[in-house]
Amino acid sequence: MALLVQKFGGTSVGDLDRIQGVADKVKRFRDQGHDVVVVVSAMSGETNRLTELATNIQKQPTPREMDVLLSTGEQVTIALLAMALNERDCPTRSYTGGQVSIITDQAHTKARIQQIDTERMRADLDQGRVVVVAGFQGRDAEGNITTLGRGGSDTTAVALAAALEADECQIYTDVDGVYTTDPRVVEGARRLDKITFEEMLEMASLGSKVLQIRAVEFAGKYNVKLRVLHSMQEGPGTLITIDDEDVAMESPVVSGIAFNRDEAKVTIKGVPDIPGVASRILGPVSKANIEVDMIVQNVADDRTTDFTFTVHRNDYQRTLEVCASVCEELGAREYDGDGKIAKVSIVGVGMRSHAGVATRMFEALAAEGINIQIISTSEIKVSVIIAEKYLELAVRALHSVFELDREPVESSDVKAV
Repeated sequence: MALLVQKFGGTSVGDLDRIQGVADKVKRFRDQGHDVVVVVSAMSGETNRLTELATNIQKQPTPREMDVLLSTGEQVTIALLAMALNERDCPTRSYTGGQVSIITDQAHTKARIQQIDTERMRADLDQGRVVVVAGFQGRDAEGNITTLGRGGSDTTAVALAAALEADECQIYTDVDGVYTTDPRVVEGARRLDKITFEEMLEMASLGSKVLQIRAVEFAGKYNVKLRVLHSMQEGPGTLITIDDEDVAMESPVVSGIAFNRDEAKVTIKGVPDIPGVASRILGPVSKANIEVDMIVQNVADDRTTDFTFTVHRNDYQRTLEVCASVCEELGAREYDGDGKIAKVSIVGVGMRSHAGVATRMFEALAAEGINIQIISTSEIKVSVIIAEKYLELAVRALHSVFELDREPVESSDVKAV
């Protein structure tokens, strides 16, 4: 039998009926003889409720006290789930992150896990108990409660699976796996049976909301088998695995299409074309705690350059303010921006061994009359910036041209030549 780490998000434990449903599911695995560790988030909406309480008291809540407050959301869920399992004659113990010694650094509200002591959990598992652990939280070396930031419960689950050397880490969510693209945009989007860590990391970083980047990074680093499943439907889900030869052989050229609407573009025009100008532009942007995504620099014949970069749309106005002073300091001609753009990306390990993938992408967009503003590439992805109004048209066109609605050819069907 296997050792499984199962994570259930906020919607999966959103009310008492859903917590009872999670308890039924966990008990079924336990009755099959599996050892089970469960990681849960706060009930849906609870973190927002607590945050609102905090900001009503203090406009900029103290990070340490914010962690103390937010960590209570998961504490409620672990206790209720443990009660539900005990009521089903399934011996269970619940623990906060600090109680199972998830040790983090001291960065309140965005802490990083440094080590985990598994002794307490292993003792419970050896005695036949289900272990229920609060996600999203830990404690620092001085005993202070810390939280892990966005996607923290996914990260907790993967970290526990790595520390316990679990057979599989199962992430239960409101979708039944990872799709070729968002089914709400493309009707023919197909659930993937498996995807590589590398591809999933790109998909997550490029806009796919199924898994958080930190969790995928952790799983890839420690080779944790990760599976995405639906919390209220049965099914095989999607297995996220290492990039081995068998996977590569079965992989299509493009595995999926990711997109992000939350993009904005800024251009500083007529910048002197001199060494160090990029750092003089992006340095102040970085100091303003604004993350830059894609960058393009075009040099003109008059020894000036147009410098274009993209940021998150929430940072757009602040970026324009920074650029106003940068433009004046550098003696640039002008600056402008566009807050209505989107990023569309094709992802696939198969790109490594197939030429002309980018060309097919560009031709497909051109055929729909979609102009490309910026291009960025890596070994396994091509990203483009386009006008936001063409986003869904672009995704549907690319999904069609790369035939992502078709089932992939199995390795056994591939003939040697």
